[in-house]
Amino acid sequence: MIGYLEGVVFDVTTDHLILKTNGVGYEILTTNQTLADAQMVMGQNISLWIYSHIREDAFSLFGFLTKPEKDFFMQLLKVNGVGPKMALTMMSGGPLAQIQNWIEAGDAKALSSLPKIGKKTAEQIILTLQGKLVIIETKTKGPQKSETHRQIASALVNLGFKSQLVDQFIETMPKSATLEEGVRQGLQKLSGQL
Repeated sequence: MIGYLEGVVFDVTTDHLILKTNGVGYEILTTNQTLADAQMVMGQNISLWIYSHIREDAFSLFGFLTKPEKDFFMQLLKVNGVGPKMALTMMSGGPLAQIQNWIEAGDAKALSSLPKIGKKTAEQIILTLQGKLVIIETKTKGPQKSETHRQIASALVNLGFKSQLVDQFIETMPKSATLEEGVRQGLQKLSGQL
């Protein structure tokens, strides 16, 4: 079983990316957020936590930028009627911390607003996982990061910089910074070129 891969982002499509490792291109299904992050670092190294799904007629790899994301995915697979593709679609439907909060709060209506999740599935998810989730922490100290700042941070972490240093850098970024500016400035600052 493959549990972790590191390599160069070779290609990104609407539902998967190709990670080139030692001359082999692995097709990895992943969330919309991870695909967007991978698109920004095309041709550069990233590392992904992998879930290998083997069936009689298929061998699929599912990838996640962080261990807590993979852990949440694995928890979703414990729910009756939720397979890997449904879990991935669900995780692409919104911020993971928010989805987890809905599960903990027993909010079936909010959960059923996610793609491919009906009322019965939402209720089953709550029944199976409520009170048992490993919650993905969201940092509440200081101002919340904008979506652009989150993407900048993700790109810099994927480039190998420590998340603590990246977070410190992100706090100094102006709110109006674009993704390209943020990544460029982050590379300069974190590489010690400023």
